[in-house]
Amino acid sequence: MARSAARRFVAGESLDDAVEAARALNRAGMAVTIDYLGESVRNRDEARAAADVYVQLLDRIAAERLDANVSLKLTQMGQDIDDAFLRENVGRVLDRARELDTFVRFDMESSAYTQRTLDFFRRIWDEGYRNAGVVIQAYLRRSEQDVRMLNALGARVRLCKGAYNEPPSVAFPDKRDVDRNFVRLMRLLLREGRYPAIATHDEAMIRATREFAREASIPNTAFEFQMLYGVRRDIQQRLVADGYKVRIYVPFGDAWYPYLMRRLAERPANVFFIANSVLREMLPGRNGRE
Repeated sequence: MARSAARRFVAGESLDDAVEAARALNRAGMAVTIDYLGESVRNRDEARAAADVYVQLLDRIAAERLDANVSLKLTQMGQDIDDAFLRENVGRVLDRARELDTFVRFDMESSAYTQRTLDFFRRIWDEGYRNAGVVIQAYLRRSEQDVRMLNALGARVRLCKGAYNEPPSVAFPDKRDVDRNFVRLMRLLLREGRYPAIATHDEAMIRATREFAREASIPNTAFEFQMLYGVRRDIQQRLVADGYKVRIYVPFGDAWYPYLMRRLAERPANVFFIANSVLREMLPGRNGRE
């Protein structure tokens, strides 16, 4: 069952698998961001190897002329090992990406890493890397101040709801509060941000984004929607048909099993999320939400 689920939500184990998935999505009118699976790395050789894969991935994106960028996790690059080592690994990826005019997004992990990730992003930004962006999670209570800080910098932000199991002191426990904060942050980003990415499969959040952009006369070219590989492909296709930029988050690598299991373990609701995504496509017209 796990392998079957992984085949739907992970492009495959090899770089070639990721490139082929990206090609297919590009042909369907969608951009991609590619993630080499891995996190919580505490071995230097493993972290260096992950950076090597990202450099190879960037070269393939350029050679294949894909409409693609990359997403990475700082803990995969050595965030839990040493700051200088992290800077060295991420710097190699950013330098190659800049040479190839490609964008790199720093994924956000659990709240234990939020400030450290933003501090590292600010360091990179102050060093002149404008080809880097970061992720903000709407379920965190702190996120509005973080969005305002990043908007002031002119940084590119991906807004998502957040998928980790966090204490109520840190994150809103009620979905209604998360949704309200998501809409609040979405409006801030569309009004004041630099080409934000609105990452959601929730039809109510997508509808709120479209309505606000229309009311505020914000063109479709000023932002993009992002969705996960294999999740709500019906909505992905509908947004493209309606003239919106859609970017699909495409994970690959042999760490697919821990990736999949971690997503389910972090929030048991993700089991329903995956099952509901499949059922929604099989039974169009049902009004489920993710």
